[in-house]
Amino acid sequence: MRFPARLLGLALLAALLSAAGPGKPGPAHRPVKVVADARITLAVGGVRAEEPIFVSRDWTKPQPGVTRALVIVHGLGRSAASYYATGLKAVQGAGAAAKGTIVVAPQFLNTFDTTAHHLSAATLRWQDALWEGGENALGPVPLSSYAVLDAIVARLGERSLFPNLGEVVIAGHSGGGQVVQRYAAVGHAADRLPAGVALRFVVANPSSYLWFGTDRPDGKGGFAPFPAASCPGFDHWKYGLAGLPPYAKGDDPLRLQRAYAARRITYLLGTADTDPDHPELDRTCMGEAQGPTRLARGLAYLSYLRTHEPAAMAGQRLYLVAGVAHSARAMFTSACGLTALFGAPGCEPARP
Repeated sequence: MRFPARLLGLALLAALLSAAGPGKPGPAHRPVKVVADARITLAVGGVRAEEPIFVSRDWTKPQPGVTRALVIVHGLGRSAASYYATGLKAVQGAGAAAKGTIVVAPQFLNTFDTTAHHLSAATLRWQDALWEGGENALGPVPLSSYAVLDAIVARLGERSLFPNLGEVVIAGHSGGGQVVQRYAAVGHAADRLPAGVALRFVVANPSSYLWFGTDRPDGKGGFAPFPAASCPGFDHWKYGLAGLPPYAKGDDPLRLQRAYAARRITYLLGTADTDPDHPELDRTCMGEAQGPTRLARGLAYLSYLRTHEPAAMAGQRLYLVAGVAHSARAMFTSACGLTALFGAPGCEPARP
């Protein structure tokens, strides 16, 4: 039996709220404290929609000094302000390696965020955490969160505004890491950039990954076909390729796997992100099928990819951030984080 992606998203939300404990709603169910002050405007069928964003330079005017863009995606709590500040701190920490970087932080709001802050009816808003999997917004138009990233990348790719842009880095931690990992698989960012602009993805400590087959870790260091009867949704989007969201409808699974393996993707894992009871860890059966902790899930996923697409994996790297648990600030501003984001010296990739 196949389950709709929306039901799986709701199942994940229920697990997160349950983990938060009675009377203590998790970050997915509390209005954000701060809403981004800028907007990027999109239109579908003549209907205007606005996505809140933080952006470090006036990108409505030519910015010839910009050579790199860092698009940083928030986690489950939708705290784009904190992630934006982390991006700026990382730029500062990287020094010369990050010179000429513009930082952009989109904010994927929920319906109770827009209500609590009395935002315009044109503001994009999602149900619960379904933006993590690229699902369509509830309003004002059914637009995927991935289409928002497409629009951001397209703006950065306008040569009239950014004549010297040479690289776009899309990074996310936790729930944002889920967004970036799946967007790397099905997104259209590469098609939105002019020739000569490099595209990289940085995936940090996500709770789960998009798998390209029905094998899962067998608990013994290998992989085996997963018993579907024990968890019917284990291979359904956003955990697998069954039931792709509207944004990705029609994509061929084998093409997606090979295209993903060919992407320039850096995985950033904290060696202390090992709590199997972390309140924001995906503890649905779909998530548990990938391993007991975020660190275990990330290492298993990379091992799986290297087994199935070894030649294409030349452009993918793993950096282990020693002693760091589940903290976006600690991950991205570490020596390995600065290497992953900007190519700054100071960290060597982990060996396969």
